Amino acid sequence: MSSTKIESASDDASRRDANFHPTVWGDFFLNLSSNFLENNKDVQEKHEKLREEVKKLVVDHHHHDSADDIPSKIQLIDDIIRLGVEYHFEEEIKAELEKLHDNQLHLNFDLATTSTWLRLLRTHGFSVSSDVFKRFKNANGEFESEDARGWWCLYEATHLRVPDDKILEEALQVSRKKLEALLTELTFPLKECVRNALHIPYYRSVPRLEARQYIPSYDAQPTKIESLSLFAKIDFNMLQALHQIELREVSRWWKDFDFSNKLPYARDRIAEGYYWIMGAHHEPKFSLSRKFLTKVIGITSLIDDTYDVYGSLEEVTLFTKAVERWDIEAINDIPEYMRVIYIGLLGMFEEYKENLINAGGREYCLYYAIEVMKEIIRCYQKEAEFFHKGYVPGYEEYMENSVISGGYKMFIILEVITRGEFGVKETLDWAMGVPEMVKSSSLIARFVDDVQTYKAEEERGEVVSAIRCYMKDYGVSEEEACGKMREMIEMEWQKLNKETQERRNEVSAPVVIPSLNFTRVLEVMYDQGDGYSDSQGVTKDRITALLRHPIEI
Repeated sequence: MSSTKIESASDDASRRDANFHPTVWGDFFLNLSSNFLENNKDVQEKHEKLREEVKKLVVDHHHHDSADDIPSKIQLIDDIIRLGVEYHFEEEIKAELEKLHDNQLHLNFDLATTSTWLRLLRTHGFSVSSDVFKRFKNANGEFESEDARGWWCLYEATHLRVPDDKILEEALQVSRKKLEALLTELTFPLKECVRNALHIPYYRSVPRLEARQYIPSYDAQPTKIESLSLFAKIDFNMLQALHQIELREVSRWWKDFDFSNKLPYARDRIAEGYYWIMGAHHEPKFSLSRKFLTKVIGITSLIDDTYDVYGSLEEVTLFTKAVERWDIEAINDIPEYMRVIYIGLLGMFEEYKENLINAGGREYCLYYAIEVMKEIIRCYQKEAEFFHKGYVPGYEEYMENSVISGGYKMFIILEVITRGEFGVKETLDWAMGVPEMVKSSSLIARFVDDVQTYKAEEERGEVVSAIRCYMKDYGVSEEEACGKMREMIEMEWQKLNKETQERRNEVSAPVVIPSLNFTRVLEVMYDQGDGYSDSQGVTKDRITALLRHPIEI
């Protein structure tokens, strides 16, 4: 190591600093506990009773599936999903969708029902053709409808299009224009739904946030089902109480390491990290997985800031070597300020091994988990070398590295392991090779991130981003490069849709939900700038809505 020994992470004036704002939460989540369950003694019984009532509605067939009954069944299933309670009725809903798929009575539905039918089926992996929309065109071949709700449902359905889906591509353009023009005339709750969809379409948004927005909208509908509405509210609050307990635990772990004082240059974002992971999977059964992945995101974020902003090339190279060794003895070979990160990293995997892997008798998973961590750190190392050597890579070289450094492959693989729902060995081998599904998720993540952050990074001296490399290689303007990235985000979404909609095989099935959900979280986290690094605005509001305030009942 160089002779100037680094005592702490704050005494060297020549180091860069990204000036990340301190946490906006202080110790708020350390002390927060929901008294929702304690204050409502009978709430669990009530919840159970309502659950049975809603389940009856899903499986009820008093008209033997007559054609008049089907639109209301489609509406019911869509409401259940939007209200965030689908996880209670997965089997029942799947069985109903099988019937809807096999039964071709949809040919005389209105636009709203047809659109919802297609969206639900494609979302659940049934392949249905968009030709069903041809009959909504007039003699001149233009889409035609007097129904605002129909346009909204059509717009939502177009986001499940796959490559070369000409009909849905056209429907997207038309319905968006229509809705933008209609917006001022609409009233609550439809107006709210349309406004949200134009900002982020339902299929690309985080399910928990959508549920939080949809519960009051549903409540205001004259056609609402009382038991479903109440069930959704109670369920939201019960789940929120669980999430608060988890976040409190993880916040305690973060606080005990004292990362924010020991590493003042790095982002102190444990609550945002939890929100990120909770957005990807919120169901009660994934509690252990959420806690572990939140720690991973916290530590990875510290490492990222160390490589990106603070560490010298020599220091980060020592850290990379220590990670390759993966042995607590290696702590003596790295600068003192980095040791707390290394201890946190190894300790977290140790705890993970005991709680998640050994418990499931899947020791082999640990190898994959550690391997993806090493891989992302190698990519951070490469980016540090680009920076310190003043090297601007070509677009292809940049993308190859940054598809991994964006972290999405790592999170998808760790989530597949921690969800633990499948025989995962083949799946992990498949995902490690970065197949189309994982690649599309990672590319969307990279483009969305770079479009929103490249300006801020340039202000602190980093010139390497997808935008800059693309401009350099293709001789285009900044504006054109950003436009191109947005086009590529759309293309990759279509590829991701194709991969996740086709009748899935056993190997790729476990990756579908993680690929979609992590991509959705990113769309939302970066929808108005970098909502992770700068979490003072809309991110704070969203975390407040999901993790702080229960829904009034």
